[in-house]
Amino acid sequence: MSTAEDDAVMAAARAGDESAFAVLVQRHQRELRVHCYRMTGSLEESEDLVQETFLRAWKNLGGFAGRSTFRAWLYRIATNACLDALDGRARRVLPHHVEEPSDPTAGRPPRTDVSWLQPFPDRLAPAEAQPEAVAVARETIELTFLATIQHLPPRQRAVLILRDVLGWPARQTAEHLGDSVASVNSALQRARATMREHLPERRLDWRAPAEPTPRERAVLRRYMDAVEHADLTAMAGLLAEDVRTTMPPYPMWFQGRDAVLAALAEGWDPASPAYVGRFAMLPTSANRQPAAAAYIREPSSPVYHAAAIGVLRIEGDLIVEATAFHDPGLFPAFGLPLELPPAGR
Repeated sequence: MSTAEDDAVMAAARAGDESAFAVLVQRHQRELRVHCYRMTGSLEESEDLVQETFLRAWKNLGGFAGRSTFRAWLYRIATNACLDALDGRARRVLPHHVEEPSDPTAGRPPRTDVSWLQPFPDRLAPAEAQPEAVAVARETIELTFLATIQHLPPRQRAVLILRDVLGWPARQTAEHLGDSVASVNSALQRARATMREHLPERRLDWRAPAEPTPRERAVLRRYMDAVEHADLTAMAGLLAEDVRTTMPPYPMWFQGRDAVLAALAEGWDPASPAYVGRFAMLPTSANRQPAAAAYIREPSSPVYHAAAIGVLRIEGDLIVEATAFHDPGLFPAFGLPLELPPAGR
């Protein structure tokens, strides 16, 4: 769309044309959803906050003076909506942030109501060909980054995202947050120090491809095949020695290949009291990482039911971390069915 067309759409929207405003909404919806997700760590809340952002923008459109771009104005509104939502709330976490490693023979504990981090479906992010996709670089939406940024107080989180992710200058960030440049620079220094403390070694200087690589996809296929066939030997060959697996909202997690395999042996053995059933897997993608949707068919069930979205972190040809989000309610956001027929499996 040309500058003249942009101006015409904006003028129509400011005059009260809801269809023109809808055009503006459509243009920025995906990247703002990612922004709200980074701020909150919640897919569900990000959807609500994007709607709140556009509601506030529509109500205040007459006050948009054009001193910044419309996109920057929306980011300001979205950031403030997120800060309002986060006020007084506990940060979102993964099980290894709140518990010691679990005993793989102890059985599955009850689900908890801890505020768990959620995955983000790549299908909802801006397409790679879109200019705004630069704001969704892989290393700033990966679960590792998302889990680490949750350690920051909300305002520091906002400063880090606006400065280091979106690349805003300090003065613009200060204006949008109602702070001084000195305050923003101080918050950024503290935020960066916290990120260095919690991110894995080598992670700060790492820049990964925007999408899972062919090598990672090959590991994902082997992983899905091992799960479907309950093949512990194949799985052992895929796991790094110090692999970590977590399963929110269950507070349990396992550290190390032996512990992970021991837990899988309990769940995959039909003779075990902890047997969960047979698995069917579908590939997907979350947080710019390879992922798989797991379906389980219990012995008494005629179909496979949605069970978990598993997100993998792969280094070389080995899985170093696997996070299985046991929440069938996530499946529609990934465009996945809640059931699979047993035919052919």
